[in-house]
Amino acid sequence: MIDGLHSYAAYRKPNVAWLPRLPSHWEVWRAKTLLREVDRRSRTGTERLLSLRMHAGLVDHHATGGKHVPPSALVGYKHVIPGEIVMNRMRAAVGLFAAAKMEGLVSPDYAIFKPLGPVDADFAVQLFRTPVMGAVFRLESRGLGTGEAGFLRLYTDRFGMLHVPLPPLEEQKTIVRFLDHANRRIERFIRTKRKLIALLNEQKQVIIHRAVTGGLAPKVSMKDSGVPWLGQIPAHWDTPTNQRIFREEIRPHNGYPEIQLSLSQRDGLVATSEMRERSLQTASFDNWKVVFPGDLVLNRFKAHLGVFFSATLRGIVSFHYGVFAPRIELNSKYFELLFHTAPYRAVFAGRSNGMTVGLQNLSNQNFYSVRAVVPPIREQEAIVSFSQHATAGIDTSIARAEREITLMREYRTRLIADVVTGQLDVREAAALLPASDLDEPAPADLEDDATDDDLNEGEPE
Repeated sequence: MIDGLHSYAAYRKPNVAWLPRLPSHWEVWRAKTLLREVDRRSRTGTERLLSLRMHAGLVDHHATGGKHVPPSALVGYKHVIPGEIVMNRMRAAVGLFAAAKMEGLVSPDYAIFKPLGPVDADFAVQLFRTPVMGAVFRLESRGLGTGEAGFLRLYTDRFGMLHVPLPPLEEQKTIVRFLDHANRRIERFIRTKRKLIALLNEQKQVIIHRAVTGGLAPKVSMKDSGVPWLGQIPAHWDTPTNQRIFREEIRPHNGYPEIQLSLSQRDGLVATSEMRERSLQTASFDNWKVVFPGDLVLNRFKAHLGVFFSATLRGIVSFHYGVFAPRIELNSKYFELLFHTAPYRAVFAGRSNGMTVGLQNLSNQNFYSVRAVVPPIREQEAIVSFSQHATAGIDTSIARAEREITLMREYRTRLIADVVTGQLDVREAAALLPASDLDEPAPADLEDDATDDDLNEGEPE
């Protein structure tokens, strides 16, 4: 993708177990000789509150949609200034570091470091985010539990003893400039693919919406549905309330081995072990519920996103989910498609209760009160079959674009790791960058940050 990259002319074997080789002119420093922890506390809490995000770095908490936090709650928060490095002690192993670009307050659970030696803060953050450094941080973290399910922290004394490979300061700045350029190109590619995916999803939804609300017959008598937001529907279809169609089933988990299931907005109701999205693990299955094939399973907090899915296998789900069994003969996959349409998502959003976006609960009463479009069972089955066949090519194109995004992100991760550890020399390539490119800020992968909210421990609730 990027021309002009090659290895350095000469290497040596450093006394660092995790680093196989180092350019001959690079040095190895202890972190404590490069970075000094600082601990300035706010006395008033009136300074700007910053949030630490995986890809966007330190951002204005309120400007990016964070809920209001009164100054009284921020007294004692740590004060960071531009040029300093912030580390989430509990998430150092997954690369939750940032170089401050603005002044403000961060969680008292975070560590702030001021560069002392010949180190560029942006270079250091890129290095600390690499998987190889993450593995070192994980080994040096201490606390209760193991892995991401535990409460491990990377304390300053152990962080300070770690080895940091460094090129000369000017070369660090060159590397940062090159990586910013590479990231801009990668982000442009990803944004283009995301736009394509959005257009394909729109096309898919149009096909499904027409089928689930109008049927498949080219000419059929229509009638007013009696539901303002639905309009006309085939004359022989009904619009009963969900209460007449479904009933909640609470089948207690009796302790026998069952497959743990999770709802994924991308993949539907799947075995938790197969989730592509991050899923929280549980230590207990108390109050979990058994799901049967044909049930309709709902994430009550994501009804407005259409997170209703038909169960295709038996298993157990969290008590936070709603499990609804049919009262009548029906194809639950049809209702999954119906409830994913934009009009139904809007209705469920309007009937969900809660003050905070993302924590709005759709109660049984409000779910039951919504009217559904119900064709005869044979038409439901035909609509499901048609929708699956008509959108199969679209799904294939979406999956291909998503795979290309995944591969590009993997490429970026490997490129950064190879560059900041000296496995690739980018000085020649950086010298050829256009001058207009140098002042353009590097974009953040904000969509990834939308899935990283659970990484922000220590920020105000």
